[in-house]
Amino acid sequence: MQFHRPIGTFACLIAAAAFLFSGYSAEAGGRDYADRQLIDGFKRTVFGLEYGGSGGAAAYVKKYRRPVRVFIDNRSRINRRRAIIGFVNSLRRSIGGLDIAVVRNAVHANFRVYVVDRGQYPAIVSSEVLGDRGAHAPGKCMVRVLSTRSGIKSSSAVIVSDEGERLFRRCMIEELLQGLGPLNDDPRLYDSVFNDASKRASFTRHDRYILNMLYHPEVRAGMTKGEVGRVLPAVVDDVRKTVR
Repeated sequence: MQFHRPIGTFACLIAAAAFLFSGYSAEAGGRDYADRQLIDGFKRTVFGLEYGGSGGAAAYVKKYRRPVRVFIDNRSRINRRRAIIGFVNSLRRSIGGLDIAVVRNAVHANFRVYVVDRGQYPAIVSSEVLGDRGAHAPGKCMVRVLSTRSGIKSSSAVIVSDEGERLFRRCMIEELLQGLGPLNDDPRLYDSVFNDASKRASFTRHDRYILNMLYHPEVRAGMTKGEVGRVLPAVVDDVRKTVR
C-alpha cells in the first residue's frame, strides 16, 4: 500500500506490504522479458502510488542522485545485520549506476533500516519513522521515502525479524528496493516483489531489470512518464548487456 503527502518542498512516500504467502514457489529460472514488458513494468513501479492518485510525486521519477549510505538499526532479538549487509553488497554488484554501502554511524546515513520484532513495529513506525505517536502503522513492514524532483533525500525502512525467515527476507528485499525509488506495487507484475500478492521472495530477474533501468544515467530524477518513455527503449537495450 502506498500514499503520499507533501512536507514543505518534499513528498513523503510510504510503501507498506501486506504479503500473501500461500504456496511459495521459487522464481522460474532463465525467463526473460520482451522490451515492452520491461518498459511496462518500469512504468507500473516507478510511477503511481496506490494512495495519492496520479499527481505530485506519483508523476515523476524518484531515485537517489548521490551515494546511498545504509545504517542498520537492529532492535530485534535476532541480529540480522549480516543478512542485510550481504544484500546491500549484492545490490552494489548487481545495479549499475548505484553507489550503495553500509555505514556504522547513523550520522553518515541517508537510508536507515530498522530491524524490529512484531511487538515493536507499531511504536517504531508511528513515533520514529512517521513522527506521529498516534499514526497507524500499516502493513507487515514498510518504507518511508522523502523525495523531491531533484532526487530522493532519505529513506527509512522497518523490517520485522521475528516472524520467520520467509517474511524477513521478503520484507528486507522489497522495502530496501522500494526505498531506492520504485515505490508502487501492481498485481499484474507476477515475477516481481513489487506486488503484495506475488509469491516471490527474491531479487528477481524482472526486478533487476527495473532497478538497472532506474539507475541508468539516461533516466533522471524528476522525469515525467512521457520524458522517460523516450529514452527507455535505448536504456533497455543497454541494461540487457549487464543483467544476468
